[in-house]
Amino acid sequence: METKMPEATVRDLMRTEVPIAAKTDSIATVARLLADSGLPGVPVLEDGDIVGIVTEKDLIAREANVDIPTPLPFLDAMFILDGGRHFNEELRHVLAVTAGDLMTSPVFNILETATLSQVATLMLDEGVNPIPVVNAERHLVGIVSRSDIVRVIAKLESAPSGVDAELNDASDLVDA
Repeated sequence: METKMPEATVRDLMRTEVPIAAKTDSIATVARLLADSGLPGVPVLEDGDIVGIVTEKDLIAREANVDIPTPLPFLDAMFILDGGRHFNEELRHVLAVTAGDLMTSPVFNILETATLSQVATLMLDEGVNPIPVVNAERHLVGIVSRSDIVRVIAKLESAPSGVDAELNDASDLVDA
């Protein structure tokens, strides 16, 4: 009789050392946090609550060219032609000087008890990376990124099948 290994939980894969930013932190401070941590994003906290997240994508968008909408006169009216990405969002990124200006809000969080499948689904469905991990009281306890999931998948895929390969529990899937 084959026993099924319990699915890994977010608690098993998350990183518990989470760099955090304040809304008033400069863009330079946030960029340094990202570079030093190797994470693709850092949560922004205010009074202990997660109020936003600044990601690599946010920082890169700050450096991108802004597509200014083209005005088109027609009779007595003026129409604005859409130039591509959303102008207001692009402008917000370019003009940002603090984490609060640049952050994405609201933030998708996930409970530490969620499964590998649930966090993977959230990442794909919502296009978010990384995701702050919270406990039942909604306090930040960790962060999980795509690379954390890839590490677990690599271990799962390389583990030999059969009785000899049974793992004691899902936490055996991640490195300490």
